[in-house]
Amino acid sequence: MLVPAAHFSDAILAIHILAVVITFGVTFTYPVFALVGNRERRSMPTLHRIQHRISRFVINPGLAVILLAGIYLASDEHQWGHFFVQWGIGAVIVLGALEGAVVVRGEARLAELAERDVAAAGAGEVVWGEDYRALLRRIGGVGALLDLIVVVTVFFMAFHLGS
Repeated sequence: MLVPAAHFSDAILAIHILAVVITFGVTFTYPVFALVGNRERRSMPTLHRIQHRISRFVINPGLAVILLAGIYLASDEHQWGHFFVQWGIGAVIVLGALEGAVVVRGEARLAELAERDVAAAGAGEVVWGEDYRALLRRIGGVGALLDLIVVVTVFFMAFHLGS
């Protein structure tokens, strides 16, 4: 009897893991963006526009892939009663809500404010307005919370796989 080397659910698990890595991996580099921005302030409008596009075209669709693959895996393996599945569904909902309601809008606004402050500086030193600094702190705090949720969720999933 021929035994398949891998099952369809193995491919879905790989897609699920890859979606998490692709969707959120870049967000862990955003503190580097901030360091660059402190030294090269004129680059910040472009960096914020890049973040905004990553949110819209990588993170939001990636969350959908993560959710659909997770639903398939939980259903295929009859895991709906386990805490890690409930946590995962809740995490995707919270991540999507905060990403859509706070981060995407905030990043677009940060790009506008940074562009304004760069233009106001002319050839001189760029000084960030208080509204830019306040929004940057808010988006940074939400981003850190989102990254923490991702890390905790990955640990819950890894602990389950190890048991």
